[in-house]
Amino acid sequence: MGGEKKYEAVIGLEVHVQLKTRSKAFSGSRCGFGEAPNTATDPVVMGLPGALPVINHEAIQQTIRAGLMFNCDISPICRWDRKNYFYPDNPKNYQISQQGLPICLGGLVEIELPGPARNIMGLHRSVKLNRIHLEEDVGKLTHYGDHSLIDFNRAGMPLAEIVSEPDIFSADEAAACLNAIRMSLESAGISDCDMEKGQMRCDVNISLRPAGSEELGKRTELKNLNSISGVRNAIAYEIKRQREVLEGGGTLRQETRRWDMVQGVSEGMRGKENAQDYCYFPEPDLMPVHIIPEFIEKLREELPEPPFVRQRRYMEQFDLPYTITSVICFDRTLSEFFEKTLTFHHNPRGNANLIINDLLRELSQNSLPPGDMGIQPKDLAQLVKLSDGGQISKQAAQDVLVEVFRTHEDVDTIIRRLGCIQSQDPAELVAICREVIEKNQKAVGEFRSGKTAAINALKGQVMKVSAGKANPAQVDSTLRELLR
Repeated sequence: MGGEKKYEAVIGLEVHVQLKTRSKAFSGSRCGFGEAPNTATDPVVMGLPGALPVINHEAIQQTIRAGLMFNCDISPICRWDRKNYFYPDNPKNYQISQQGLPICLGGLVEIELPGPARNIMGLHRSVKLNRIHLEEDVGKLTHYGDHSLIDFNRAGMPLAEIVSEPDIFSADEAAACLNAIRMSLESAGISDCDMEKGQMRCDVNISLRPAGSEELGKRTELKNLNSISGVRNAIAYEIKRQREVLEGGGTLRQETRRWDMVQGVSEGMRGKENAQDYCYFPEPDLMPVHIIPEFIEKLREELPEPPFVRQRRYMEQFDLPYTITSVICFDRTLSEFFEKTLTFHHNPRGNANLIINDLLRELSQNSLPPGDMGIQPKDLAQLVKLSDGGQISKQAAQDVLVEVFRTHEDVDTIIRRLGCIQSQDPAELVAICREVIEKNQKAVGEFRSGKTAAINALKGQVMKVSAGKANPAQVDSTLRELLR
């Protein structure tokens, strides 16, 4: 099949992210999730006669912050447009959006593709953005058989639409881009990006072209994908479907399709709309907004460190391995907690290990988010410091952490109650080691004959006799000295 035509996929994402604001994009109606249906609305949201929109300053600020996180150019002036279409979840029959003059232009999203092994840092590159603009969300339709129910609580919520260039070339790259967007916006407090709650949704544009060609093929748009795995699976399926059509001599048409995640297939819905189909025109009830450079710089100074930048700093500054930084750096609460522990005891690897191996386990088992740590940074640092100083064992430090979650007592109280302070009396340790050597002559003989691992059996007996209070390092050195 040497003459077989080869195709490559070209993918663009339109990511809709609900911004964290107190009120909706163009009204004073409250934002929130889980409210009783149709209770978080007002006349502006419902498009009632005489109700006029008002710009939400906080929504503009959050959109600018999103643009700065992705190195966008912030427009000195932005304008609002009406996107006209009829659909039951769109009460005004138009959506206030930004077509001609969006808030953010250009930009880059740094992504990471998996390395050859899970503990090896992957390949990094940047996906180009076209724009980020602010618009209002629509309501939510729920279908029951032949009936549909509408909840307008979501209508009017501020949405940042992050539009990439056709600069993605595989399902894995698309998933990595979504992950990077989610991590960056969560880290900056711009959005919670909870896809199960609809706070982050994605439309995907996919086309195939002959390998090496610069011209884009006919594109398919997959609408309202609400999980990263769903995006990956839908793209992989659609690439396969389009390739089979082209290789079979068929013709693709520009269309919108839906993803059936149960069946694992995409289904045609309608011909793909173009911008002119929406009859955009300037929103007559809202004035353009001028964004001054001083305001932009103030927001830039307040932004947190981007997750990948933080990861590289941790690896260089603290000599932490990728396996640790890939866990701790992509949750702002977790990384801030880690850095606070260092002000009390500067052992980056020891503190980080107790956080990711033990603290995160306890949070998960107790169904607690990282924001509800259950232990203060100084207390976790104290456990590592005591362990480093040989006053308690590493196992005791882990046991105390578990007890913090179980009893909610403070660390000092638990240490006293468990009696886990290790004995520092050399004479007492020598006496215990002599007793163990006397009673375990078989292990002694094996050690002296060259089976050095036999010392572990002796160490275990010493720890048992001392009720775990002996320092393991001192036990090892004392036994070796006595056996020499």
